[in-house]
Amino acid sequence: MQETAEKKQRSIAFHLNCLGQGGAERVVSNLANEFAGRGYRVLVATEWQEEEEFALDPRVERVHVGLRPGDEKKGRVTQFFLRVRYLREFLREHRPDVLVPFAQRANYRALMAAKGTGIPVVVCVRTDPVGHYDALSDKIQIRLLFPRAAGAVFQTGLQRAFFRPYLQENSTIILNPVNPKYFGVERPPVRDRSVVHHARLVDFKNQPMLCRAFVRVHEEHPDYVLRIYGADSHDGTKEILDGIIAENHAEDYILLMGGSDSLEQELPKGAVYAFTSDWEGLPNSLLEAMALGMPIVATDCPCGGPAEVITDGENGLLIPIKDEDALVKGLNRLIGDEELAERLGKKAREIEKRTSGEAVFALWDAYLNRIIESTHKKEE
Repeated sequence: MQETAEKKQRSIAFHLNCLGQGGAERVVSNLANEFAGRGYRVLVATEWQEEEEFALDPRVERVHVGLRPGDEKKGRVTQFFLRVRYLREFLREHRPDVLVPFAQRANYRALMAAKGTGIPVVVCVRTDPVGHYDALSDKIQIRLLFPRAAGAVFQTGLQRAFFRPYLQENSTIILNPVNPKYFGVERPPVRDRSVVHHARLVDFKNQPMLCRAFVRVHEEHPDYVLRIYGADSHDGTKEILDGIIAENHAEDYILLMGGSDSLEQELPKGAVYAFTSDWEGLPNSLLEAMALGMPIVATDCPCGGPAEVITDGENGLLIPIKDEDALVKGLNRLIGDEELAERLGKKAREIEKRTSGEAVFALWDAYLNRIIESTHKKEE
């Protein structure tokens, strides 16, 4: 009882830019709500607010640590140090037991702001480090700041390996939690003759390859359609998809469905699921499709997210990135072999054991408490 009471008195602060509709934002909101529900004091320190954001439990305290009125007129370097200063003021005022920043710049800000406060920082890497943490400025900041981290949470082993020699012994790998609405959903006995995909329309998801591949799949399976669910990111990807559809007169069998709040009902109607990203951290869309028991063809994209959860031929099919021929072959294989598709989909459902809110929270809870206790011992 005493240990439970002690844990309930502990406070955890998360830091990120905002709570907009992104993968890291979804994880933070889920974790914050779960910790608050378990009796922790939870603070979420954000730089700004978006119009559409993930909801926080009323017990979670949200604090603005971003730029203040008049700061937008100041130079970029000055703004950077002001952000660090405001975060430091937040730490001194609220004194959380641990600070957990999500994403690249938040990691750097947190490590700078926490210096000398005695508050441990657990950095979180949520994307492919290649292309995001390998610029000269990153290499300098990683060398100077990452040794200060009390710990780190990665999504894949390849992410962790990128940061050698730092963050190896004191880090852990934890998968993203999947929304419980995707668990236990019955697959209809008779499924639509369709390939399905869900993700925002954005360049690195490589939906153009999916559309081009499906034109070829449709030649062999003319009774099948492709349904792509996802909002437009306004980076030009939707226009490219519209062009591919028009060029191939595919308006009747390649369907851009837009966003949907009932994907757990729509996706299982499909026969096969396609994941085509060129790079990702750990894609929530892939985990959701697995939780629904979908037979999946997925690109083995860096930084190892799909390979972290899919064993080729056991609970899905892995193919090389940007390989349209392999995608066509994989889709045709699952469409033509219903027994294989059923077996892979059934095995994919087991991802629930690793990604249920309960399982993921237990790992975060144990890890953050280990960091907190280790910090307290050093102070004694």
